[in-house]
Amino acid sequence: MISVSAAQLSLWISSYFWPFVRIGACLMVAPVFGSKMIPSRVRLVIAGALTVLLAPGITAPANVELFSGVSLVITLQELVIGVAMGFVLQMIFDAVEMAGQLIANSMGLSFATSVDPLHGASTPVLGQFYTIMVTLTFLALNGHLLFIESMTQSFSLLPIGLTGLGRDGLWMLVTFGSTVFSGALMLALPGLVAMLIVNFGFGVMSRAAPSMNLFAVGFPASLALGLIIVFLSLSSVQDGFRGLISSAMMMLTALSGG
Repeated sequence: MISVSAAQLSLWISSYFWPFVRIGACLMVAPVFGSKMIPSRVRLVIAGALTVLLAPGITAPANVELFSGVSLVITLQELVIGVAMGFVLQMIFDAVEMAGQLIANSMGLSFATSVDPLHGASTPVLGQFYTIMVTLTFLALNGHLLFIESMTQSFSLLPIGLTGLGRDGLWMLVTFGSTVFSGALMLALPGLVAMLIVNFGFGVMSRAAPSMNLFAVGFPASLALGLIIVFLSLSSVQDGFRGLISSAMMMLTALSGG
């Protein structure tokens, strides 16, 4: 008859529970995986499957009771690590959406909004278009596999324990938040400059012909020219997004202590 002690049972449960907390929190916040279009049950199944595959190679803290204060601290640390890793990747997608909003405001398309299925809120259609485009680019570049690989390596670079991210890791996460604004400006700058030239031309026309109804003529023209500029700048947006993915993956490695 096989006998299992309470200590062994607690160790087996904790060796799967703590990796599941980090992986589940990471998938809950990360783009694509954490989308509202994906049911919660599907995320739980994905997190459970990854946990079953990764747990045998993960070293869990020994001599820690599952229902204790130390176990609660470790659980909170794993939750913070998972949320931080997913949040890093989410920020580059927010940068792309902000870039679309900046261009939409400059071309007069900000009033056209639609429901964003990723966030469950109304966003300009141009920002939504950029988000869909970079999501497909992210999947085509196997970004989701790189993200899972980074999450897997985090268990060896940042083992399960009481250490957590620490002050340096949290500060790196805060400073990486500037990527939302710098990345959005980098992606939107070509379109913003082109629309600035277009608006400057309309300003010259209004001075040359004051009697012309600039709103009736300029709005359709700026909208049409803006769509042309958006079409011509799609390749630069994708190139900039690839650079943002690279910086996010390096940030995930640095966040894990690599």
